Amino acid sequence: MLYLVGLGLGDAEDITVKGLEAVRRCRRVYLEAYTSVLTVGKEALEEFYGKELILADREMVEQEADSLLKEADVCDVAFLVVGDPFGATTHSDLVLRAVKLGIPYKVIHNASIMNAVGCCGLQLYNFGETVSIVFWTDTWKPESFFDKIEKNRQNGMHTLCLLDIKVKEQSLENLMKGRKIYEPPRYMSVNQAAEQLLAIIQNRRLQGEKPEITENTICVGLARVGALDEKIASGTLQQMSTVELGAPLHSLIVTGTMHPLELEMLKLFSVDSSSFENNADQRTA
Repeated sequence: MLYLVGLGLGDAEDITVKGLEAVRRCRRVYLEAYTSVLTVGKEALEEFYGKELILADREMVEQEADSLLKEADVCDVAFLVVGDPFGATTHSDLVLRAVKLGIPYKVIHNASIMNAVGCCGLQLYNFGETVSIVFWTDTWKPESFFDKIEKNRQNGMHTLCLLDIKVKEQSLENLMKGRKIYEPPRYMSVNQAAEQLLAIIQNRRLQGEKPEITENTICVGLARVGALDEKIASGTLQQMSTVELGAPLHSLIVTGTMHPLELEMLKLFSVDSSSFENNADQRTA
């Protein structure tokens, strides 16, 4: 049996009772280590679960999944995922492979950023398509996520922006030379995401466009949602480029049309009293 177990968002104690029972009866336990991170390390999880964990990086899961599934064909194997097991499409692929091989599987769900984001006061059914904001490079600066955010806003919907994570990435030089040398992990901050959005706004204006999103659009920055030191800050997009939210993981929300109740909730987390003054680009129902 293959168990896909969600770990939640905070620390070792966020696993469900059902998930913990599954982990403790499995012979092999893998910890997915590239789509998200908890606020505690592998050792803390091992101590709480009473099990040795095998780190599963992207290369292992995407290229060597068959060996993991062969184990699940003869014994109970757990695949642990920060958040919910279906927060990343790679894990759907794992299920499809298991089914093709005739291996039974069970999914044990948990909280993910997709629903925990409601902690800021914005109502979940008012969110449109979720987008990912990737790190720009000197030669690659995609803007497709901006178009999706604009479309959501035109429809009055909020946008949850998931921010880039670079774990076990190779430099172009090392990749071309086949050297297994990896860059230090990088986690995009709300500041970096806001700066890229602001740059796109300027680019669009230079092209004669009037972007749906401006420097004064109300946004929400979130850090370490579900952890004891969770932090939320609301304010303009310009303010998001300088707000201090601390360690990763970060997420950003660009608001659409807000119900008065949503607006009142956001004010609890305002960067400063000027965030929601008349110059702020806020829409209320």
